[in-house]
Amino acid sequence: LSLDFVLQDQCDIIDKHTQSGLDLVEKYVKFVKERTEIEQNYAKQLRNLTKKYSPKRGSKEELECRFSNHQAFLDILNEMNDYAGQRELIAENMMINICIELTKYLQELKQERKTHLSEAKKAQQSLEGTYKQLDNSKKRFEREWREAEKAAQYAEKTDQDLNATKADVEKAKQQAHMRTHIAEECKNDYALQLQKYNKEQNQFYFTDMPLIFSRLQDMDERRIKKLAQGYILFADTERQVMPIIGKCLEGISRAGTNVNEKNDSVVLIEQHKSGFERPGDVEFEDYSQGINRASSDSSLGTPKGPLELLGKNRNKTFRLFNKKSKLPSSSLSPFSTPPTPSPANGPPSPKFGRDPLSYCLKEINKTVKPRISSFRTLKRTVSVIEGFTHLPPEQRRKRLQQKIDDISKELQKEMDQSEALGKMKDVYEKNPQMGDPASLAPQITQTAQNMERLRGELNKYEFLNPVMPFEFCLHNQNFSYVLFSPGAISDDTDSSQAIYTEFDDDFEEEEVAAPIGQCTALYNFPGSSEGTISMQEGEVLSVVEEDKGDGWTRVRRNNGDEGYIPTSYATITLNK
Repeated sequence: LSLDFVLQDQCDIIDKHTQSGLDLVEKYVKFVKERTEIEQNYAKQLRNLTKKYSPKRGSKEELECRFSNHQAFLDILNEMNDYAGQRELIAENMMINICIELTKYLQELKQERKTHLSEAKKAQQSLEGTYKQLDNSKKRFEREWREAEKAAQYAEKTDQDLNATKADVEKAKQQAHMRTHIAEECKNDYALQLQKYNKEQNQFYFTDMPLIFSRLQDMDERRIKKLAQGYILFADTERQVMPIIGKCLEGISRAGTNVNEKNDSVVLIEQHKSGFERPGDVEFEDYSQGINRASSDSSLGTPKGPLELLGKNRNKTFRLFNKKSKLPSSSLSPFSTPPTPSPANGPPSPKFGRDPLSYCLKEINKTVKPRISSFRTLKRTVSVIEGFTHLPPEQRRKRLQQKIDDISKELQKEMDQSEALGKMKDVYEKNPQMGDPASLAPQITQTAQNMERLRGELNKYEFLNPVMPFEFCLHNQNFSYVLFSPGAISDDTDSSQAIYTEFDDDFEEEEVAAPIGQCTALYNFPGSSEGTISMQEGEVLSVVEEDKGDGWTRVRRNNGDEGYIPTSYATITLNK
């Protein structure tokens, strides 16, 4: 019985120990689940943070990303978004490799433990049943043996009794013999039950229970090993993403390194420079000029500069950064007519002869590239908004060039689509079972209309694109100026035309430059502006000077007439 109690205590201990191990596994799974929830919430907060500070599409902040310090901050937001993705990956891997795996393994352990404990209980119940049988046989043997002894004593007493008859003596002896036989049978049964119990008890203590305990031990050790692997995975899961997290941090550092303050200043200047010339000095207004002219025509007045000869009104100045002050209309619009020369200055004098000033002015007549003053001859109506004429010249040129690039991309897409539709139509014509060629007609027509519309818009904005500014300096006359509107020399200004004509007459005929190529006109061009030359579609001209990036090419006819034409209006082939 003491062994049974000891065994029962040991079973209880093992039962509690294994249950404690399973509880630890379940506790660790809950711990990892909460850790994954923390990682997911952290990643979600990081993503919300990056989304909050990321510039919206088309916003002012997105336009400022051309500056390196703004772009660096955007790179940091992108890296933080990637970092949040790695935190999500940690949570996902922990959930799959630890929580789900251990939960599944925990269910298997619970079932295995239940089986082993059930087997131990069955073995113990079987041993207890055998012991009860043994005890019952023992008690029966004890009881029958006492009855047999009583029967033997009664038979002996009856045999010694003189008053007892022979029949009574014989009956008492038969009763005693029967009881003794029954006692012997109980004794044999008791011996068999005892042998059976001892055998089963040995099987229980030396075979069954040690085997069950061994299985429980193996199960518990496997649980401990699996749990230890889960501990290691807890660290390895995060360690696996550390290289990528390190790259994210390196990207943040690289974003800070890529900030270039000097380049940001250059970008700002290029983005917002207006292209306007600086205002000139305020001139001296000589109120005594009329008196001096009345007294003498040869008085020593202040010589007029070339800006005055070209009809440039320099008496009006403007404030570049004052929003209330407005620029002169001639500076705002590239198609405006320059102001006529002041009558007080009088017509240009032919006495300059071949001095350096007249030579430089002749060079202007030869090198200043024309600008079209009106698009009426092209039968095009351009709105102020479409032409970006409300912008300064430099900004206007950039916006027009951007518009040209966008239209060119759209036109290229339509051309590619047209080519693809043409190939598809050929396939349908060769293989009617694949499709009806007529079904492609609406798409082909629509694509052709789109191409025609885009070509028209492209030509329109190419004409609107202003000429790049250039500098012209006259150092021998001790003054210099920057001419930002080459198109200001228009055919509408007779005085300017007179200046060029007068100074050209004073120079000798120069050597004619050799052609550098040929061009074929794609469209008609009226050539109504000063310095341009008219041409008809299909006309072949000689190229004298190629396009310098301003959209104009200098050409010559066979009769010697020279002038500028829009580069986009001709197919140009240069000599190799």
